[in-house]
Amino acid sequence: MKKRCEWSTQDPLYIAYHDEEWGVPVHDDVHLFEMLTLEGAQAGLSWLTILKKRDNYRKAFDGFRPERVAQYDSKKVAELLNDSGIVRNRRKIGSAIQNARFVLEIQREHGSLDSFLWSFVKNAPIQNTWKRLKEIPPRTGESDSMSKELQKRGFKFVGSTICYAFMQAVGMVNDHVTSCFRYKEVRRLGHL
Repeated sequence: MKKRCEWSTQDPLYIAYHDEEWGVPVHDDVHLFEMLTLEGAQAGLSWLTILKKRDNYRKAFDGFRPERVAQYDSKKVAELLNDSGIVRNRRKIGSAIQNARFVLEIQREHGSLDSFLWSFVKNAPIQNTWKRLKEIPPRTGESDSMSKELQKRGFKFVGSTICYAFMQAVGMVNDHVTSCFRYKEVRRLGHL
């Protein structure tokens, strides 16, 4: 049996997320916007809840294409508030739309969301060597900086803890514990 990080429960969806996606470096703007939105939607909920709704989110939010989401109006917000396939929280829905508009500004200024976000880790994944889950911090100096800069630009649901979870998810940090079978695999991906 494969040794995994202890947070990956027995749920097949969670195991697949851990084994195939979590910690893998992401450089696609649409995927980065998706993960930033989903991490914000997760606030106060379990990540498994969000994973189970992820396909619905992708449909409801036009594949997380920021240029589409940035155009949403009050009619679309009302539609989303009636969509049981997503978290129906007005503030979280509103933040996704607002954040999409700021993503477009970042793309104009920096060329891509990717180059802007990855600058917080000097464009290379941080390779941690945690032995146990309890060693992993809920936030770091890098996530504090990212959070502060995003908030300054007007983003919502981007506190430091949310930013750190995002950084873990998109491979800006490798927080697989060293005994996890994915640790070395993800570490290699960070050097490609």
